[in-house]
Amino acid sequence: MKKITVGVIGAGRIGKLHVENMLQLPNILVKTISDPMLESAQAWGHERGIQQIVPDPQLLLDDPEIDAIFICSPTDTHVDLIKAAAKQGKHIFCEKPISFSDTETLEAYEAIKEANVKVQIGFNRRFDKNYARVQQCVTNHSIGQLHILKITSRDPEPPSLDYVKRSGGLFMDMTIHDFDMARFASGSEVTEVFVTGGALVNPKIAEVNDIDTAVISLKFANGAVGVIDNSREAVYGYDQRIEAFGSKGAAESRNEQETTVKLSTAESVSEDQPLHFFLERYNDAYICEIRAFFEAILTDTKPPCTFEDGIMAQRIAQATKESYETKKPVSVKFLS
Repeated sequence: MKKITVGVIGAGRIGKLHVENMLQLPNILVKTISDPMLESAQAWGHERGIQQIVPDPQLLLDDPEIDAIFICSPTDTHVDLIKAAAKQGKHIFCEKPISFSDTETLEAYEAIKEANVKVQIGFNRRFDKNYARVQQCVTNHSIGQLHILKITSRDPEPPSLDYVKRSGGLFMDMTIHDFDMARFASGSEVTEVFVTGGALVNPKIAEVNDIDTAVISLKFANGAVGVIDNSREAVYGYDQRIEAFGSKGAAESRNEQETTVKLSTAESVSEDQPLHFFLERYNDAYICEIRAFFEAILTDTKPPCTFEDGIMAQRIAQATKESYETKKPVSVKFLS
């Protein structure tokens, strides 16, 4: 099997996760990591046998031995890096969202089409076995015609205010995964959104023009309706559930737990809390998504989560923000 040589831009939490997973895969060589926090990145990378740790991502982009680039840096760097990687003929894995600007995202879209490189966007939940099974129940009509899609996504604790300020907001940072899952699980485009919410966990989040709690109503092109509920703080753990309800039944995915044991006594009935956060909950999905990316490169096929998917999730996020600000339903702009 052909070896794929990889460069990773960004050695934060998600960049390190992808590197750790790639080191377990055969025929994948992580040659170079780029991160401005050079000393910290070098200490971490050298422990894992990666000798080339550099501050400037251009060194990765210019390296003819590198076949694919993982973009795990802050969102405001994505578009420039996508365009630069495409110009060099590198295949691209980019974390979500592509950008905060539809105009900039479309510029990157034109660049990757012109370069004819493989691009996959990091919507890892598509690769979770439970979510994928719900999606299969919809597409193979096990539940008949889809009527209602319900998604619950609640983090165990809120991020810092510094993070919130640069995150792009709840909808672009957190709910964007749920927007992609809504499209994926329903097999249909979201046509309209309406949202209500507020800063109920931490009132200071409102001071930076964001919220931490939301309920979002969705309309789908196939006639179904949906609802997403989000919170930045579920004190009992990482709450990740989905239900598809249709004319012949329903399919639901519950929370993952450390064990499935339920203890019943005269005093109480108890079971394990949900897994703590996304690194634990979606570890297998992260591995599956990068395997799918490399498989698309090796077989010259379309990645399973495309740039177009990234555009549409971003546009739903933008429409949701507009709905929150205007307190009105907002239509979602489709790709022409």
